Amino acid sequence: MSLHGACLVLLVWITSCRLSSGEILKVRPLIVGEQLLWLNHNQGEIYSYRIPIMAATSRGSLLALAEARKASSSDAGAKFIALRRSTDKGRTWTPTKFLVNDGEVLDGLNLGAVIVDEQKDLVFVMYTLCGHHYDCLISSVMLIQTSDDGVSWSAPRNISEQVGTQMFMPGPGYGIQKRFEPKKGRLIVCGHGTLPRDGVYCLLSDDHGVKWRFGGSMRGIPYGQPKKRGDFTPDESQPFELPDGSVIVNSRNQNFYHCNCRVIMQSFDASETYPLDYLKFDEKLVDPAVAASAMFKNGVVFFTNPATPTKRINMTLQWSYDNGTTWQPTRLEIWRGPSAYSSLTMMERNTDDLRFIYLIYEKGYKDPYESISFVRIHLYGGLL
Repeated sequence: MSLHGACLVLLVWITSCRLSSGEILKVRPLIVGEQLLWLNHNQGEIYSYRIPIMAATSRGSLLALAEARKASSSDAGAKFIALRRSTDKGRTWTPTKFLVNDGEVLDGLNLGAVIVDEQKDLVFVMYTLCGHHYDCLISSVMLIQTSDDGVSWSAPRNISEQVGTQMFMPGPGYGIQKRFEPKKGRLIVCGHGTLPRDGVYCLLSDDHGVKWRFGGSMRGIPYGQPKKRGDFTPDESQPFELPDGSVIVNSRNQNFYHCNCRVIMQSFDASETYPLDYLKFDEKLVDPAVAASAMFKNGVVFFTNPATPTKRINMTLQWSYDNGTTWQPTRLEIWRGPSAYSSLTMMERNTDDLRFIYLIYEKGYKDPYESISFVRIHLYGGLL
């Protein structure tokens, strides 16, 4: 073995030992690859792609999804759910496949959350129909699923009989499966409602996605009434789990209550409740009111958003070694220009996976919605 090879082996061994012993290895994130997945140029049946979400499957594939908006860039209107799949950690991707077609409705689907059930080797995609009540009155929460790593998908299943027909938009982002007690194995998807159910709500499943019910929530103030700037309106949200089994929900602060920053909620009972005592506003996570992403990996909390108080520009990765209590002064600038929604994911199948995280985000030169881009990030500066 060469000296270079021996050093690499030693570094891998040191990394594994540090991580397994509980010591947090300091990160120095470095972008090692970027690829455009969808480019918006009003071609064919697709006017634009928006709302990117992503997940790593239990078999090690990456699934990137987005709304393919048919006639305009509007949040309403008819859409497809678009999918691209990678089996080599984002180096190459399959052509776009359309999983769901909502027809020509005026208030079409809104893409929400992708959920990986590692215990059953299943992946779910949850979305909403009639989320804005344009020319329709009844909202539906829908599920599709795959049991073969995203190659084929089930027909849509309406779970509104279980969760009701008041509007609930999951995510956008990923749902989690609890890895620790309490309620290890539970699936959790958090999202937001609108009048009369405004605020953040979480859906729970304890039977691998067969049955769903509402768990904890954080309602808007004044609840069920029209909002104005300065009112409390937690909105699009991303849950993640800490090693103590608690669940953090990082939410959009739609009307900038208290600050132009993120709303943070915490549950200690597997998302059954979110006590007001543990609600906080993270003024270090400056935010223009947008869907952002957060996750926990290798003892570190990672967070991405366009890190400015009013404009959707400057997509940035931040990290915390103390579960989000404080954030490191050093940041990784992903893209200085226009940028909007983002979604993080990770793999943990082998030692090599400890080094990388993956990001999908909206990116442009003149506005944030010109393309959707995938980024591969080495957490340790390419050295380990």
